[in-house]
Amino acid sequence: MTKLSVNINKIAVVRNSRGGNLPDVVRAATSIERFGADGITVHPRPDARHIRYDDVRDLKRALTTELNIEGNPIPEFVSLVLETVPAQVTLVPDAHDAITSNAGWDTVRHRAFLTDVTARFHAQGIRVSIFVDPDPAMVAGAAACGADRVELYTEAYARRYPADPAAAVEPYLAAAEEARRQGLGLNAGHDLSLDNLRFFVQRIPWTDEVSIGHALISDALYYGLENTVQLYRRELITAK
Repeated sequence: MTKLSVNINKIAVVRNSRGGNLPDVVRAATSIERFGADGITVHPRPDARHIRYDDVRDLKRALTTELNIEGNPIPEFVSLVLETVPAQVTLVPDAHDAITSNAGWDTVRHRAFLTDVTARFHAQGIRVSIFVDPDPAMVAGAAACGADRVELYTEAYARRYPADPAAAVEPYLAAAEEARRQGLGLNAGHDLSLDNLRFFVQRIPWTDEVSIGHALISDALYYGLENTVQLYRRELITAK
Protein backbone atom coordinates (compact mmCIF):
# COMPACT_ATOMS: atom_id res chain seq x y z
CA MET A 1 0.00 0.00 0.00
CA THR A 2 1.10 3.56 -0.62
CA LYS A 3 2.62 4.87 2.61
CA LEU A 4 1.40 8.01 4.38
CA SER A 5 4.00 10.46 5.67
CA VAL A 6 2.46 13.33 7.62
CA ASN A 7 4.08 16.76 7.33
CA ILE A 8 3.90 18.44 10.75
CA ASN A 9 5.09 21.92 9.76
CA LYS A 10 1.69 23.47 10.48
CA ILE A 11 1.74 22.16 14.03
CA ALA A 12 5.01 24.03 14.52
CA VAL A 13 3.44 27.18 13.05
CA VAL A 14 0.82 27.16 15.81
CA ARG A 15 3.49 26.64 18.47
CA ASN A 16 5.67 29.42 17.13
CA SER A 17 2.78 31.88 17.03
CA ARG A 18 2.77 32.04 20.84
CA GLY A 19 6.23 30.90 21.87
CA GLY A 20 6.80 28.12 24.35
CA ASN A 21 6.15 24.51 23.46
CA LEU A 22 2.39 24.27 22.96
CA PRO A 23 1.56 22.31 20.93
CA ASP A 24 4.53 20.00 21.39
CA VAL A 25 5.62 18.90 17.92
CA VAL A 26 7.39 15.78 19.18
CA ARG A 27 4.31 14.68 21.10
CA ALA A 28 2.17 15.37 18.04
CA ALA A 29 4.53 13.41 15.78
CA THR A 30 4.69 10.36 18.03
CA SER A 31 0.89 10.47 18.37
CA ILE A 32 0.54 10.59 14.58
CA GLU A 33 2.78 7.51 14.37
CA ARG A 34 0.61 5.75 16.93
CA PHE A 35 -2.52 6.69 14.96
CA GLY A 36 -1.20 4.79 11.95
CA ALA A 37 1.02 7.05 9.83
CA ASP A 38 4.01 5.41 8.20
CA GLY A 39 6.32 8.36 8.65
CA ILE A 40 6.80 12.00 9.57
CA THR A 41 7.91 14.74 7.17
CA VAL A 42 9.46 18.05 8.19
CA HIS A 43 10.71 20.95 6.11
CA PRO A 44 13.03 23.14 8.19
CA ARG A 45 13.62 26.49 6.52
CA PRO A 46 16.42 28.95 7.29
CA ASP A 47 14.02 31.44 8.90
CA ALA A 48 12.70 28.74 11.29
CA ARG A 49 9.14 29.94 10.78
CA HIS A 50 7.79 26.48 11.52
CA ILE A 51 10.02 23.44 12.08
CA ARG A 52 13.36 24.37 13.63
CA TYR A 53 16.65 22.53 13.30
CA ASP A 54 16.48 21.49 16.96
CA ASP A 55 13.01 20.02 16.30
CA VAL A 56 14.59 17.75 13.71
CA ARG A 57 17.17 16.55 16.20
CA ASP A 58 14.48 15.88 18.82
CA LEU A 59 12.26 14.07 16.32
CA LYS A 60 15.08 11.82 15.15
CA ARG A 61 15.56 10.64 18.73
CA ALA A 62 11.84 10.09 19.33
CA LEU A 63 10.40 8.61 16.13
CA THR A 64 10.05 4.92 15.40
CA THR A 65 8.81 5.28 11.79
CA GLU A 66 10.59 6.93 8.89
CA LEU A 67 11.72 10.53 9.17
CA ASN A 68 11.72 12.44 5.89
CA ILE A 69 13.53 15.80 5.90
CA GLU A 70 12.67 18.13 3.02
CA GLY A 71 14.56 21.23 2.03
CA ASN A 72 16.87 23.16 -0.21
CA PRO A 73 20.35 21.64 0.20
CA ILE A 74 22.13 24.78 1.37
CA PRO A 75 25.21 24.04 3.51
CA GLU A 76 23.34 24.32 6.83
CA PHE A 77 20.64 21.92 5.64
CA VAL A 78 23.17 19.42 4.34
CA SER A 79 24.98 19.49 7.69
CA LEU A 80 21.71 18.90 9.56
CA VAL A 81 20.80 15.91 7.39
CA LEU A 82 24.26 14.37 7.72
CA GLU A 83 24.08 14.85 11.50
CA THR A 84 20.61 13.36 12.01
CA VAL A 85 20.70 10.68 9.26
CA PRO A 86 16.98 10.39 8.45
CA ALA A 87 15.54 7.51 6.45
CA GLN A 88 14.94 9.89 3.53
CA VAL A 89 15.92 13.36 2.42
CA THR A 90 13.82 15.15 -0.19
CA LEU A 91 15.67 17.84 -2.11
CA VAL A 92 13.43 20.85 -2.81
CA PRO A 93 14.60 23.99 -4.65
CA ASP A 94 12.59 26.48 -2.61
CA ALA A 95 13.79 30.05 -2.17
CA HIS A 96 14.46 31.27 1.36
CA ASP A 97 11.42 33.58 1.22
CA ALA A 98 8.97 31.14 -0.44
CA ILE A 99 5.66 30.75 1.37
CA THR A 100 5.67 27.10 0.38
CA SER A 101 7.38 24.94 -2.23
CA ASN A 102 6.28 26.12 -5.66
CA ALA A 103 8.37 24.30 -8.28
CA GLY A 104 10.45 21.23 -8.86
CA TRP A 105 14.13 20.99 -9.76
CA ASP A 106 15.50 21.43 -13.23
CA THR A 107 17.45 18.21 -12.90
CA VAL A 108 19.23 18.73 -16.22
CA ARG A 109 20.53 22.23 -15.50
CA HIS A 110 21.49 21.35 -11.90
CA ARG A 111 22.72 17.83 -12.57
CA ALA A 112 26.27 18.34 -11.27
CA PHE A 113 25.09 19.94 -8.03
CA LEU A 114 22.37 17.37 -7.37
CA THR A 115 24.69 14.48 -8.19
CA ASP A 116 27.23 15.72 -5.65
CA VAL A 117 24.66 16.26 -2.90
CA THR A 118 23.03 12.89 -3.58
CA ALA A 119 26.36 11.12 -3.30
CA ARG A 120 27.07 12.79 0.04
CA PHE A 121 23.77 11.57 1.46
CA HIS A 122 24.16 8.10 -0.02
CA ALA A 123 27.50 7.81 1.76
CA GLN A 124 25.54 7.94 5.03
CA GLY A 125 22.92 5.44 3.85
CA ILE A 126 20.19 8.06 3.37
CA ARG A 127 17.57 7.52 0.66
CA VAL A 128 17.40 10.52 -1.67
CA SER A 129 14.24 11.81 -3.34
CA ILE A 130 14.28 14.77 -5.71
CA PHE A 131 11.24 17.05 -5.96
CA VAL A 132 10.24 17.51 -9.61
CA ASP A 133 7.41 18.82 -11.75
CA PRO A 134 5.44 16.16 -13.69
CA ASP A 135 7.86 16.22 -16.62
CA PRO A 136 9.39 12.94 -17.83
CA ALA A 137 12.59 14.75 -18.77
CA MET A 138 13.02 15.99 -15.20
CA VAL A 139 12.32 12.50 -13.88
CA ALA A 140 14.97 11.03 -16.16
CA GLY A 141 17.31 13.80 -15.05
CA ALA A 142 16.78 12.81 -11.41
CA ALA A 143 17.77 9.26 -12.26
CA ALA A 144 20.91 10.58 -13.91
CA CYS A 145 21.74 12.40 -10.65
CA GLY A 146 21.65 9.09 -8.80
CA ALA A 147 18.41 9.67 -6.91
CA ASP A 148 16.51 6.76 -5.42
CA ARG A 149 13.10 8.37 -5.86
CA VAL A 150 11.35 11.41 -7.23
CA GLU A 151 8.56 13.29 -5.52
CA LEU A 152 6.03 14.67 -7.98
CA TYR A 153 4.89 18.21 -7.16
CA THR A 154 1.11 17.77 -7.15
CA GLU A 155 -0.12 21.38 -6.81
CA ALA A 156 -1.27 21.51 -10.44
CA TYR A 157 -3.07 18.18 -10.06
CA ALA A 158 -4.96 19.41 -7.00
CA ARG A 159 -5.86 22.72 -8.66
CA ARG A 160 -7.18 21.08 -11.84
CA TYR A 161 -8.81 18.07 -10.23
CA PRO A 162 -12.26 19.58 -9.49
CA ALA A 163 -12.86 20.47 -13.14
CA ASP A 164 -11.45 17.35 -14.83
CA PRO A 165 -9.76 14.64 -12.75
CA ALA A 166 -8.61 12.60 -15.75
CA ALA A 167 -6.94 15.58 -17.40
CA ALA A 168 -5.43 16.67 -14.10
CA VAL A 169 -3.68 13.36 -13.51
CA GLU A 170 -2.55 12.75 -17.11
CA PRO A 171 0.87 14.49 -16.92
CA TYR A 172 1.52 12.81 -13.57
CA LEU A 173 0.82 9.41 -15.05
CA ALA A 174 3.35 10.09 -17.82
CA ALA A 175 5.97 11.21 -15.28
CA ALA A 176 5.22 8.22 -13.04
CA GLU A 177 5.64 5.83 -15.95
CA GLU A 178 9.01 7.41 -16.70
CA ALA A 179 10.02 6.94 -13.06
CA ARG A 180 9.13 3.27 -13.33
CA ARG A 181 11.13 2.93 -16.55
CA GLN A 182 14.11 4.56 -14.83
CA GLY A 183 13.87 2.26 -11.83
CA LEU A 184 13.04 5.13 -9.49
CA GLY A 185 10.75 4.98 -6.51
CA LEU A 186 7.80 7.37 -6.61
CA ASN A 187 6.56 9.85 -4.00
CA ALA A 188 3.97 12.60 -4.37
CA GLY A 189 3.02 15.65 -2.39
CA HIS A 190 1.57 19.15 -2.20
CA ASP A 191 -2.14 19.96 -1.86
CA LEU A 192 -3.19 16.32 -1.78
CA SER A 193 -6.36 15.99 0.29
CA LEU A 194 -9.29 13.74 1.16
CA ASP A 195 -10.95 15.03 -2.02
CA ASN A 196 -8.28 14.08 -4.54
CA LEU A 197 -5.96 11.53 -2.93
CA ARG A 198 -7.78 8.31 -3.78
CA PHE A 199 -8.10 9.09 -7.49
CA PHE A 200 -4.40 9.91 -7.77
CA VAL A 201 -3.33 6.62 -6.19
CA GLN A 202 -5.89 4.63 -8.16
CA ARG A 203 -4.43 5.96 -11.40
CA ILE A 204 -0.82 5.62 -10.21
CA PRO A 205 -0.93 2.62 -7.88
CA TRP A 206 2.85 2.21 -7.78
CA THR A 207 3.16 5.43 -5.77
CA ASP A 208 5.42 4.52 -2.84
CA GLU A 209 4.58 7.39 -0.52
CA VAL A 210 2.48 10.53 -0.24
CA SER A 211 3.53 13.42 1.98
CA ILE A 212 0.56 15.40 3.27
CA GLY A 213 0.56 18.27 5.73
CA HIS A 214 -1.60 21.34 5.20
CA ALA A 215 -4.85 19.58 4.29
CA LEU A 216 -4.43 16.84 6.88
CA ILE A 217 -3.68 19.21 9.76
CA SER A 218 -6.56 21.45 8.66
CA ASP A 219 -8.93 18.47 8.57
CA ALA A 220 -7.78 17.53 12.06
CA LEU A 221 -9.35 20.76 13.35
CA TYR A 222 -12.75 19.36 12.32
CA TYR A 223 -12.33 15.62 12.75
CA GLY A 224 -9.61 15.22 15.36
CA LEU A 225 -6.04 14.15 14.69
CA GLU A 226 -6.44 10.41 15.24
CA ASN A 227 -9.57 10.17 13.14
CA THR A 228 -8.03 12.28 10.37
CA VAL A 229 -4.94 10.09 10.06
CA GLN A 230 -7.27 7.10 9.78
CA LEU A 231 -9.38 8.85 7.13
CA TYR A 232 -6.31 9.44 4.98
CA ARG A 233 -5.14 5.88 5.46
CA ARG A 234 -8.59 4.68 4.42
CA GLU A 235 -8.30 6.63 1.16
CA LEU A 236 -5.02 4.87 0.43
CA ILE A 237 -6.38 1.45 1.38
CA THR A 238 -9.52 1.78 -0.71
CA ALA A 239 -7.52 3.05 -3.68
CA LYS A 240 -6.07 -0.43 -4.16
